[in-house]
Amino acid sequence: MKGLLLILLLTTNAVLAKTNFAVTELANGLERPWAVTQLPNGSLMITERNGQLRHWHNGQLSKPIKGLPAVYNAGQGGMLDVKAHPNFEIQPWLYFTYAKGDSSNNATYLARAKWQNGKLSEFSQLFKAAPEKKGAYHFSGRIEFLPDGSLVFAVGDGYSYMDEAQSLKNHFGKIVRLNADGTVPNDNPFVDVNNAKDEIYTWGHRNPQGMYYDKKRQILFSNEHGPKGGDEINIIKPSFNYGWPDITYGIDYSGDIISELTHKDGMQQPLLQWTPSIAPSSLLVYYGNEFPELNGHILTTTLKYQELRLVKLSKGTEPLTVEGQESYLKNEYGRLRDIEIGHNGELFVVTDGGLLLQLNNGLKR
Repeated sequence: MKGLLLILLLTTNAVLAKTNFAVTELANGLERPWAVTQLPNGSLMITERNGQLRHWHNGQLSKPIKGLPAVYNAGQGGMLDVKAHPNFEIQPWLYFTYAKGDSSNNATYLARAKWQNGKLSEFSQLFKAAPEKKGAYHFSGRIEFLPDGSLVFAVGDGYSYMDEAQSLKNHFGKIVRLNADGTVPNDNPFVDVNNAKDEIYTWGHRNPQGMYYDKKRQILFSNEHGPKGGDEINIIKPSFNYGWPDITYGIDYSGDIISELTHKDGMQQPLLQWTPSIAPSSLLVYYGNEFPELNGHILTTTLKYQELRLVKLSKGTEPLTVEGQESYLKNEYGRLRDIEIGHNGELFVVTDGGLLLQLNNGLKR
């Protein structure tokens, strides 16, 4: 696949230049990779759903790295996200989300460990979603750091527990915010609310799997899986209720109606919803010199549609609108699971089929 050139004309409401992707296969044979993050030295850390962590460095993929706990590797569970601390060179922490337990009692966890001299050490669990649940679906888990040094990640609704997304007494269907050491920030929106979990940042979510903070717009974006239709991109603001399952644009997989409502007072509308479902799995807002025509726009990987989806955004922040969409790489590499911006503006993608890909601007080669 090395050097494969894909020339794609972006057609939106505004005219964009041609985007040329040169796609290079950096590694294959990964075991259901879920996340990729780049370290300051340019190397990559990759999680595999079976509980393994791999290090790609100097063109080579390491053997599985020791030092992580056993995970619940079933259904949508397993080792999930990995994210480097934003000040990694001074604080060499890697943060992980994962499913742990068994088919009757499991939950989404957050932990961290130090990465130094090619080894993990000082592993510590920081958070466990409550209560435990049955089944192997809707763990969520994508991690993002905010400018104040706190971090956010989502806990899914557990699939069979969707009504709990509208309760503040549990972590189902919530975005959680913690300090980097796992403690609860004093300014979390529900810290002083009786019978509410202190860790909750937002609520009313189904199964978010993308999280990205746009530093230029100062906006936290998330995408999440709807049921049959109703996938969403949301602008995340503390204390807001995003409506699931009281409002939705989707229906149950059986065809049954989940809710007759798509709007309700006190519940947020998505920036964008996809019906039929594309199954969005991660997202970022691109800024870089490699693809200048994509600056300020969302790229989201997808599972069902097996593509990299461009969501073109208006300039500024208020009101932010979607001005068009375009599909890249459709059906070329299977289910695209995660995307990362490299230090030089290149893109890294991992696929459910076990590939690690690098995307560069073909015109610069």
